[in-house]
Amino acid sequence: MSTVDESAPRRTAMPQAPAALPWGPVSIVLIGAFMAILDSFIVIVAGPAIQADLDASDGELQWILAGYQLTYAVFLITGGRLGDLYGRKRAFIGGMGVFTLASVACAVAQTAAGLIAARLVEGLGAAFMLPQVYAVITVLVPERGRPRAFGVLGVVMGLATIGGQLVGGLLIGADLLGSGWRPVFWINIPVGIAAVVLAARYLPESRAARGRRLDIPGVAVLSVTLFLLTFPLIQGQHAGWPWWTWAGMAASLLGFALFIGLERNTASRGGDPLVRMSLFRMRSFSVGILLVITTYTVITSYYLVLSIALQDGLGMSALGAGLVYSPAAVTFFVFSLIAGRLVPRHGRRVLGVGAIVLALGYASTVVVLTCGPAFRPVVVIPTLMLQSAGGGLLITPSLGAVLARIGPGDAGIASGVLSTAQQVGAALGVAVIGVVFFHSFDPAGGRSAAAHAVAMSSVFTLASALVAAGLVRLLPDGRRPAADRA
Repeated sequence: MSTVDESAPRRTAMPQAPAALPWGPVSIVLIGAFMAILDSFIVIVAGPAIQADLDASDGELQWILAGYQLTYAVFLITGGRLGDLYGRKRAFIGGMGVFTLASVACAVAQTAAGLIAARLVEGLGAAFMLPQVYAVITVLVPERGRPRAFGVLGVVMGLATIGGQLVGGLLIGADLLGSGWRPVFWINIPVGIAAVVLAARYLPESRAARGRRLDIPGVAVLSVTLFLLTFPLIQGQHAGWPWWTWAGMAASLLGFALFIGLERNTASRGGDPLVRMSLFRMRSFSVGILLVITTYTVITSYYLVLSIALQDGLGMSALGAGLVYSPAAVTFFVFSLIAGRLVPRHGRRVLGVGAIVLALGYASTVVVLTCGPAFRPVVVIPTLMLQSAGGGLLITPSLGAVLARIGPGDAGIASGVLSTAQQVGAALGVAVIGVVFFHSFDPAGGRSAAAHAVAMSSVFTLASALVAAGLVRLLPDGRRPAADRA
């Protein structure tokens, strides 16, 4: 398979008819994106069954759920840089291979400790795999076709986020051959094998032309820093926010300062830094990263607390709670595709409208749950659909906005930073909304307590959506000239 030449000069030509997008290679890497995101959520539903079968303690169950997120978040930037240096196809296949083998180890685990270890390795595989998805789209897809490609990527990630608990509920409820929770991991095996085979055959190789070697000191400092940030965010709610969680997050600020100084020094000496700080001088990238962190504080956390409210407050099954999300998932799918069509013509205005609609969705949830009828699925489904309409117009194109002006040589590392922003935003959102929700929710209060807790959580997500609307106004316009669109 050919290798993409990123050192060749790019010539400016007269506008031409849009070339067909390389959907074959893009579809292959989208499989990896779907599996990496799905595995963050599908295990949530299986938690009680895993705990009962393996006789796991509450702390062990927390690590089974969070271990994947930890290694996933810590090594995303390193995974992106490895793709730049040694080939994105190679990194994608290697990451998917590790992810698939670790899924086998998860499925056959006989102890909680064994499952925790396998989940840590599984997250590592996902960290090497996911940044290549963004990088492959940036390198292979012509600029005028990227809004459509990122629109489809946003759809895939959104469906994996919303559908993870639905798929998990279906698999647990089916209890295939008496296997209980294990199919939530077995499902990864055939998909992972197919992705590796297809990538080996049809995915072209690409790498950064100027990359020389991996910045080991940068990797070490950044990995420790991200651990100091993400571990307290993941474990803080369960641990009751002891002093070490705050100390860890404070130390991460010092770690980021040290990392920035180290990378600038490496670049000034003519070295090859892990992250080029000049990337953050681009407004589309720096503001876009803040926008992604803000939006991902709501997309993940909100559905987690809503699932708890539906199951513990209304007594619904995991499958029933997942079905409540189905109309919202369809709405997100439709409006993500619409966004891909609208962004080239209307630019950031599409994202701005999405942020306002998203805020209206959360505001309507607050009004319905505090002033409307009793909390039932039929009451919140329309407000969830309104949220998803805004999310499709905002969250999906925001991914493309971050990478809009990134050159192919920096595609991997920029993708790693983007993926890390998603994970940090999600962990931050779960931590904050967890405090809001559990402070407001008394399981003994039933339906009314669940309604109050979801309403208070919606106030937090409403505020986040309004912050996102402000950040959108700071983005470059992003519209293509009319002649190019023609």
